[in-house]
Amino acid sequence: MKVYTKTGDQGTTSLIGGERVFKTDERVEAYGSVDELAAFTALLTDKIRHDGRFEEEVRELNVISSRLMSVEAILAKGKEGAEKVAPLSQEVITWLEERIDRMQAQLPAIDKFTIPGGHEAVSMSHVCRTVCRRAERAALRADQQWGVDPSAMMFLNRLSDYFYVLGRLLTLRLEVEETLWIP
Repeated sequence: MKVYTKTGDQGTTSLIGGERVFKTDERVEAYGSVDELAAFTALLTDKIRHDGRFEEEVRELNVISSRLMSVEAILAKGKEGAEKVAPLSQEVITWLEERIDRMQAQLPAIDKFTIPGGHEAVSMSHVCRTVCRRAERAALRADQQWGVDPSAMMFLNRLSDYFYVLGRLLTLRLEVEETLWIP
């Protein structure tokens, strides 16, 4: 099978179910932003993969990468494709919340915002956080026009929190200074 189909040369693409839409459609923008997040998540995973201090986080990020593909599919559903894609279960959301709580329990309390930086992995975690927030906004716009399963928005909302807390955990374990924003 060839990678290129030429069917998108006029600015359209297919959603799950076969519906053709413009590549500027809110659903395409939303799943494209999640796809970008998946790529950055892979880059973050690669940055910490060979550091034994982060074996558990690498496993988590691998699970998250798979779930991001599920979110993309949810966002890519056309009118005829709804039955082909299952929503995320509440257990998926709970799993993510448990991971956030586990990491947060290891961190010192702060009452200010953190400024990203100090190490490539820390910065990449914050890139993932900000791309995730953009993907969430895109998903919300798609939801306003077309309706999106709420599980996708819940997952993206929790996931940005996950990346924030992961950035703080990486800062701690990599023994780099956590810079707090002091206006």
